[in-house]
Amino acid sequence: MPTRRRFVDRTVVVTGASAGIGAAAARAFAAEGARLVLAARGLERLTRFAEELRASGNEVAVVRADVSTDEGGRLVLETALDVFGGFDVWVNNAALHHRGPVLDLSPESLGDMVSANLRAPIVLTRLAVEHLRTRPEGGTVVQVASLAGFVPVPGSAVYSATKFGLRVFSLALDEELRVLPGPCVRVRLVSPGPVATAFLLDDLDRVADLTFSQPMSTAEAVASDIVEAAFEASDSGKIERTRPWRSGYLATLAYVWPRLGRWARPMLERGGRRMRERLRRAMDGQVT
Repeated sequence: MPTRRRFVDRTVVVTGASAGIGAAAARAFAAEGARLVLAARGLERLTRFAEELRASGNEVAVVRADVSTDEGGRLVLETALDVFGGFDVWVNNAALHHRGPVLDLSPESLGDMVSANLRAPIVLTRLAVEHLRTRPEGGTVVQVASLAGFVPVPGSAVYSATKFGLRVFSLALDEELRVLPGPCVRVRLVSPGPVATAFLLDDLDRVADLTFSQPMSTAEAVASDIVEAAFEASDSGKIERTRPWRSGYLATLAYVWPRLGRWARPMLERGGRRMRERLRRAMDGQVT
């Protein structure tokens, strides 16, 4: 833990904050002294989590909202403005993943993923940036993307597509903001590989073999990347953080040389199947 708390007197908005990476990010910002606006679709668990953070001395506002809708997104924004007078950091973390081949999924499921994972963060980022540009000190939008946005993942085609789109949107928007006069407003990306949360582990048998070919990260490690991305955002700051770094490097190679990725995929998938079985045994308490 740092010797000084870096987000004292600053307000951070986190979507998808009741569990997984979102909850870990909220805890990490709370440890840094931030005021928090936490959004999620379910209120009961979110309220319990907020009480836990308040018990540690943090100011926390909660809002039940489906940010994949325009109404939900505006409700989160209005809550931050009404309770704390604004915000300094906005973390787009909420996401949806229906796994399986595209032809096995309904058009509605495909559309829901596009709405939650791409349209919503684009619209929310637009709203957040508009507010941050009114603040003399500016601020930062942090997007929780994915290494699935670097390479195509069979069985997660639409999820991969939405994360790719979110990455490209964010990189382009940051360039647009960089040349504008006025407050410094930056867009930063955190792109993890597989993360040991219910988002993945509760759907173990439907996760692509390729996913398990890479080391698993913890939600806390990804949360640390989110905090660093928010704190270091500047013209000279790192635009995107990948975790683990080796996986980010390999994903970049596969993106630049697709033929290399196709050549390596069978080997990676075999390793992923073995890792999935080890993980399943560990979850069942059968590892000796």
